[in-house]
Amino acid sequence: MVVKLQEEIEQKSFNIMISTTKLSARTVLRAVKAAFRLYQSKASQGKQSVRTLLRQNRGVSSVEISKTGIRGLERYAKKYGIDYAIRKDTSEVPPRYLVFFKAPDAEAFHSAFKEYSASLLNKDKRPSVLTRLQELVQAAAELPGKVRHKQEERGL
Repeated sequence: MVVKLQEEIEQKSFNIMISTTKLSARTVLRAVKAAFRLYQSKASQGKQSVRTLLRQNRGVSSVEISKTGIRGLERYAKKYGIDYAIRKDTSEVPPRYLVFFKAPDAEAFHSAFKEYSASLLNKDKRPSVLTRLQELVQAAAELPGKVRHKQEERGL
């Protein structure tokens, strides 16, 4: 009777171990699938390669931009959540830079480009920090100030 009871307890504990293993395997599999879906959604946002952008099969448009404006445009594209890719065309001298973006993002891209252009125009109107600093240095040099003269005391 004791042996039979012992075997029954072993069988039940073995069944519990198997069911928890199956449960944890399913849980891990679900977590991996959820992480993969999240990675795929995040990987296709913002700056990416032209190939990745073309794989999304949504149509691609392009705009030419100067090299000096790339960093500023990237900031506005990130602000508007635009998927884009930058390609350097070295067939011409100086090289051209093309910004590719998805066709559904066209309206957002034009808004970002408009805001970026406005910021460039405002940048030209603002005074240079270096010239302002030089003016302040000259003004400070012209101010009468305390001048210290160190004299040695001669002891006898």
